[in-house]
Amino acid sequence: MAQFHWDPDSYLALMHDEVPDYERLQDETARATCADAARLLELGTGTGETARRVLAIHPGAALVGLDASSEMLDQARVVLPADRVELRQSRLEDPLPDGPFDTVFSALAIHHLDGPGKADLFRRVAAVLSPRGRFVLGDVVVPVDPADIVTPIDGEYDKPSTVAEQVRWLEAAGLRASIAWGQRDLAVLVGDADV
Repeated sequence: MAQFHWDPDSYLALMHDEVPDYERLQDETARATCADAARLLELGTGTGETARRVLAIHPGAALVGLDASSEMLDQARVVLPADRVELRQSRLEDPLPDGPFDTVFSALAIHHLDGPGKADLFRRVAAVLSPRGRFVLGDVVVPVDPADIVTPIDGEYDKPSTVAEQVRWLEAAGLRASIAWGQRDLAVLVGDADV
């Protein structure tokens, strides 16, 4: 995957401009996380927007956050509590930190992987989840109705997949897949580990 460099200072404004339901996607992603999660892993921490919401729901949890951009991680360090958060520079294709994690979550990052890349990541996520752990994915998807496309997609760096494809890849990874929320070309998918 080619590395794209976001500007941390303008990232939030860009997301609000390009993703009409950005705030709702963030809230629904956080809401879908496991109850009583103690150890969290975030894929694509960016400026820390999703992590802030998830940590507010899980006030006693520790978070490992991954992002390919050191500049984005520097911005996240400003807003996330240093005593509960460890941020690491890492790409989605890199090995994941050792688990187990009660919840692995990601918002608006995994659509940058192609289909085989997503399927591989889902397998690696399943391997680091604790028993009864949960993977929450909030992202841009290819909607069933093309009229529901509202988020600009460049076709090179952005490689969204359908909900059905991602459900299939989650299940192939050994996770019970469900849809927690959906709106036009956005969805929050959940993959639960079996006990």
